[in-house]
Parts: sequence; structure tokens; C-alpha cells
Amino acid sequence: MGLFSKDIQTMEDLLVHGLQDIYYAENQIVNALPKLIDKATNRDLTKGLKDHLEETKKQIERLEQVFKKLDQKAQGTKCPAIDGLIAEADDVAAEVADKEVLDAAIVGSAQAVEHYEICRYGTLIAWAQALGHDDIVRALNTNLNEEKAADKKLSTVAQRKGVNRKAAS
Repeated sequence: MGLFSKDIQTMEDLLVHGLQDIYYAENQIVNALPKLIDKATNRDLTKGLKDHLEETKKQIERLEQVFKKLDQKAQGTKCPAIDGLIAEADDVAAEVADKEVLDAAIVGSAQAVEHYEICRYGTLIAWAQALGHDDIVRALNTNLNEEKAADKKLSTVAQRKGVNRKAAS
């Protein structure tokens, strides 16, 4: 079912499709993060990615509860956006030989993924509110706040923990 598919007839259909999209995305991220963790050399970056991997698993559990509250099966729908961001991260990580530059590239790739998630969760929250699904807004807000915090931590690692500075020297 594509975003502008005939299968999406109502706002409720749109919300469910968006939830399937982010559910797929979160599961793809769980699969992709271990590869980035293995390639990262900066201790703060590695720890941040490991922490976010565990957080992402909890986000998936929350999404499963959201599906349950909507009487929907928790399932994903292919998301070309997240697939592209993950493929780009893999490509860049494979091309960079210098470990400091690689860490900076990993931060950039991870932030691209976080920004996608922030966008998607913000939209889902707005749709859920419009539909009166206050029972799921809290779970979606929790996930959104965690994504924003992860993005902020990545910025801190890049700027204050020296990843960008080391890559530039």
C-alpha cells in the first residue's frame, strides 16, 4: 500500500499506514544499528548508539501497544525513505577509511535517521489528535521525545565530545 494508494480512503487509514511506516522503520533501524556500532570508534558515539538501540526496541513495543489499542495487527509497510537513509549510511561507512572521519559520517547518518523519525512521529501525533485517539498520543509522544533526545545527544557527541573536531584535523 503506497502513501497515495486507493487503500487509504480515510484519515484513520492514513494514520494506520503512517504507523505501519514507522513500525517498519524502527525495525529496520534495530537491524542497522549494530553495524554502525561495530564501525564506530569514538567511545561516546558507541555508547550513544548502543543506548539508542535498546531505546528503539522499547519504541517498537510501544508501537505494538498502539496497534493493539487501534485493534490493528502490528505490521510494517515498506518505507523507501528509511531504506534509503540506511543504505546511504552503509555506503558512506564503507567508503570512509579514516576512523575519525568515519565517526563523523556515522553521526551525520544517524542524525538523518533521527530527523526522519522526528518528522514521522510529529505527523502521527497530529493525526491521532485530530482523530481523537488521545489513548495513543502519549505513547507516540514518548517515542518522539526519545528521538529528539537521541538527536541532541548525537549533536553533543559531534560538537562537544570532539568527533567533528578530530575528523577535521
